[in-house]
Amino acid sequence: MDFFSGLLISGGLAALVVIVFFKLLRIVPEQQAWVIEFFGKFQKTLGPGFHMVLPGIQRVVDKHELKEEVIDVPPQICITRDNVQVTVDGILYLKVMDPEKASYGIDNYRYAAAQLAQSNMRSEIGKLELDRTFSEREIMNNAIVKAVDEASDPWGIKVTRYEIKDITPENPIIDAMEAQVRAEREKRAEILESEGVKQSRINVSQGDKSESINKSQGDRQKKINEAQGRAEAITIVADATAQGLQEIAKAIKEPNGEKAVNLRLTNQFVQQLEEILSDAHVSVMPHDLAQIQSVISSVLPGKSGGSQGGAA
Repeated sequence: MDFFSGLLISGGLAALVVIVFFKLLRIVPEQQAWVIEFFGKFQKTLGPGFHMVLPGIQRVVDKHELKEEVIDVPPQICITRDNVQVTVDGILYLKVMDPEKASYGIDNYRYAAAQLAQSNMRSEIGKLELDRTFSEREIMNNAIVKAVDEASDPWGIKVTRYEIKDITPENPIIDAMEAQVRAEREKRAEILESEGVKQSRINVSQGDKSESINKSQGDRQKKINEAQGRAEAITIVADATAQGLQEIAKAIKEPNGEKAVNLRLTNQFVQQLEEILSDAHVSVMPHDLAQIQSVISSVLPGKSGGSQGGAA
């Protein structure tokens, strides 16, 4: 009986030791940091892994996540620079850099960071008109991150970024904005239509201009070609006349050449005289036929001299 009693006592002591051991043993997960106090005073920060914590002597005060946290900033009403009420909400991203400061620097750093983000968001919205709040979100986000990060530095946290999720004006403002958008679209449509009409007229006028230029150039080229043709014709006629005169000059130098030329001139004179008399409605006879003989004598000097000799 004593043997079994001793065995039970030994087993109970062993179990107690195991329970106490596992009670003392703490496992800190990855990307976490535990803050330990020793008799109510900060002692150390436990990183990931196995650690011994003495119950009653040491106490785990806080368990901080070292990963980046996402905090939803509640929607709030802000007033823009042009006195328009808008509802703005956003998301804040932060990370614990110093677990000790996060535990002892402030009571609730998540709530405090969200409140700071809201306050700075109201301030940034108040600096801008309504139209600019939609186009300058990035500028506002950077300004809020900078302000909250500087204020939260004593708390041991780092604000990485802030994103405005939505900016919602009041219903009358939305209706006015929609009306403005419709007016702008109608205005752009009218401008595009007028630009189309203007471009069409420009194209037509340019076409007429090109047609007139081409036509005038064609007429000019035609006149140039005709003038060149006439000039070439005149040149050819002049060359032929010069050649004819050269042949005549050569013929005159031949024996009896001068008589042949005079005879040819006389024949031409008689032919011209016949044409004049045939075309006239009134027949005209020379008053003195001797005048014709004198004309012929002037053309044919040799015959003239012979006639005078016969008369004598």
